Amino acid sequence: MTLGHRSRPRSRVKAVTAERESYNKSLLAIAVTTIIALLLWSFSVQARGAPDSFADLAEKLLPSVVNISASQTVVSNGDSAEEQEEGPAPGQDFEEFFKDFFERRGRPPERRRGGSQGSGFIISDQGYIVTNHHVIEGADNVSVRLHDGVTLKAEVVGSDEKTDLALLKVKPPKDIVAVDWGDSDDTRIGDWVVAIGNPFGLGGTVTAGIVSARQRDINAGPYDDFIQTDAAINRGNSGGPMFNLDGDVIGVNTAIFSPSGGSVGIGFAIPSTLARNIVSQLREFGEVKRGWLGVHIQTVTEELAEGLRLKDSKGALVASVTEGGPAEQAGIQQGDVILKFDGRVVPDMRKLPRMVAETPIGESVDVVVWRRGEEKVVKVDLGRLEDEPQVAAVPQNPKSEDVTGKVSDLGLALGQITPELRQQFELDDKTSGVVITAVDGNGTAAEKGLRAGDVIVEVDQEEVETPAEVQQRVEKAKEEGYRVVTLLVFRQGDFQWVAVRLKKDG
Repeated sequence: MTLGHRSRPRSRVKAVTAERESYNKSLLAIAVTTIIALLLWSFSVQARGAPDSFADLAEKLLPSVVNISASQTVVSNGDSAEEQEEGPAPGQDFEEFFKDFFERRGRPPERRRGGSQGSGFIISDQGYIVTNHHVIEGADNVSVRLHDGVTLKAEVVGSDEKTDLALLKVKPPKDIVAVDWGDSDDTRIGDWVVAIGNPFGLGGTVTAGIVSARQRDINAGPYDDFIQTDAAINRGNSGGPMFNLDGDVIGVNTAIFSPSGGSVGIGFAIPSTLARNIVSQLREFGEVKRGWLGVHIQTVTEELAEGLRLKDSKGALVASVTEGGPAEQAGIQQGDVILKFDGRVVPDMRKLPRMVAETPIGESVDVVVWRRGEEKVVKVDLGRLEDEPQVAAVPQNPKSEDVTGKVSDLGLALGQITPELRQQFELDDKTSGVVITAVDGNGTAAEKGLRAGDVIVEVDQEEVETPAEVQQRVEKAKEEGYRVVTLLVFRQGDFQWVAVRLKKDG
């Protein structure tokens, strides 16, 4: 008998292999299907398409939006419309127009009743209503008309001009419907939004569009951070809500850009992250209590960043420090670049005022600054922002030597401040530094707008009192291989940092 090894039949091996391959393919198909499903779900969550209709959303939200009428006493002298040579420009308030009209003619104005209309929305079943400050500004009487036509007298709980927000209070009926705040920080450019308001007195008007842009600065105030939309917004929409597709308020419609006075698809809304905090303070205190740092700041340009030896043009450059303010007491200096505030990065100058304003008064916060080539951490106890602080003058006295001089690398003629130059350039007794007496029109300083009468206080964050000291600082920068020097310039009561490129040799 011949002995041999036992082996699995070849047909059986093929069958097992086929089964494994089939099983692996099934697992792969399930995995691929699961991944595709997750991707589709994620995409649907992040980028929601337009609904077939906004009808259900509008039906739900309309009862929460109100029309606001505000009346106030304005001036009039009884001139007929035919006698008036011009009317108010688009966007100009009628009260301001009438004031200008009568001042031009020198006639004593008479008092008459005027009014304005706007929109608002209910945020509490206790009868609290949000609108714009400019809708009710100066009003003697404010009334609110609900969606069902009921008109109620409203009390102004508080108003804030800087953010153009106001809070009203009415005695609510039993069936009043309030809306919820949403998070505007989650809003993306291209998201659908719905605006409801009272354009031209036509209450209950619904429009839809998308978010066109975010973080718009339209020079309306110190805390500009508007959401831009192409949803139709017209006069009378002011104070009305901007909703997302969940029916949450993500903005308060406030302004439009319109050469014609009507909607051209460029409207602006205050983001809910800002509005909610302001409204909460108005409700609690009747006013807004803002934190105060006590600095004047400016933008860090690319050239200034190079001059300050910063890698990136970020942060807020301190142009001046208010005497006796929180920043001075904490040791923040003129020329510091504020990089972080209370643990938050300061990406640019515009963001810092809002960060400070939203921080509770008296709170101790860490401020990270860039000073002479390195980061430093300063702890500041915030004060309360009251009136606009005054800029403190630099209290040094100039030396007596090196009265005049030229810095050809900058294209400047300089002079030590003398009584004669003080009189010539109208400088007060507290102003010190080196005065610019002439500017070469072809020089680098002229490109930056420097002019005779400007006073150079610092060069590369070092104080200067004579033309020779300015020249020394410039020579030092050249020797160290830098192409830019930073000048702290004092002009008509204000400080400003200016980055000036050095003239190339040859």
